[in-house]
Amino acid sequence: MDSAAVQITTISSRERIAAFVELTKPRIAFMLLLTSAAGFYLGNRGSFDLVLFTNSMIGIVLLAFGVATLNQWLERRTDVLMDRTATRPLPTGKVTPLEALIFGSILCLSAEIYLYFLVNPLTAALGLSVIVGYVLLYTPLKTRTSASTAIGAIPGAMPPLMGWTASANEITLGAWALFAFLFLWQFPHFLAIAWMYKDQYAKAGILMLPVVEPSGRITARQIVLFTIMMVPVSLAPFFLGFAGWIFLAAATILGIWFLIESVRAARSKTPEMARRLLLVSVLYLPILFAILVLDKR
Repeated sequence: MDSAAVQITTISSRERIAAFVELTKPRIAFMLLLTSAAGFYLGNRGSFDLVLFTNSMIGIVLLAFGVATLNQWLERRTDVLMDRTATRPLPTGKVTPLEALIFGSILCLSAEIYLYFLVNPLTAALGLSVIVGYVLLYTPLKTRTSASTAIGAIPGAMPPLMGWTASANEITLGAWALFAFLFLWQFPHFLAIAWMYKDQYAKAGILMLPVVEPSGRITARQIVLFTIMMVPVSLAPFFLGFAGWIFLAAATILGIWFLIESVRAARSKTPEMARRLLLVSVLYLPILFAILVLDKR
């Protein structure tokens, strides 16, 4: 019997609603929404269109919800094997696989229609690339190659780019700078998670880098290397002229802090330092974007 296709458990309506909400990974969606909102504001060059902004954020959050749901539908067989994911709605039977598939598909389709007609076709096209890249490429490849992290970082870096195109209806150098920054940030962030849970990933057959390279040497190098690349890219908004000196100073200090923690985690190769790096990465990102928005030029 398919262990992921268990019968729905008997739960209350409130618990059922909570289970569907959990499928959408609202905390991650909120972080994506923040970077999208920042991208919209930074890409705006005229009067701020509140209606367009609202429609853009609705479309992007629907997309985030749908992609997260389909991701869990695809990973239901591996989620049941890991302690960190075994209590999700699908492994516990609070939601059936068919319900999750229909729910996620409706969310993604609704997002694409919403973005196409109420924002612009360019942003909808980028949204489609997120669905293809994250759901159809990254998620299935996680059990086949450790290169899946690099593939998943492409759709993972789309939110600020989509925010920018929603506002400006074009992709400029500034938009690419935000995309490149978020692309690079994901490597130390996700490699820290992979190091923390490498035993669980190995048990589930998910080929994250620390699983295929247990010594941690390559993982440590990549954490430091991608952080070193990320720090100068994080300064690009100043040199491209859409952020000021306050941002430059703050981004430099934050970047040095991030690099120090990356080096410490790489040297120690312990789950404790990986967890510390994960916390630093989670704090660093919204702080940097907040300062960028406040010091926009």
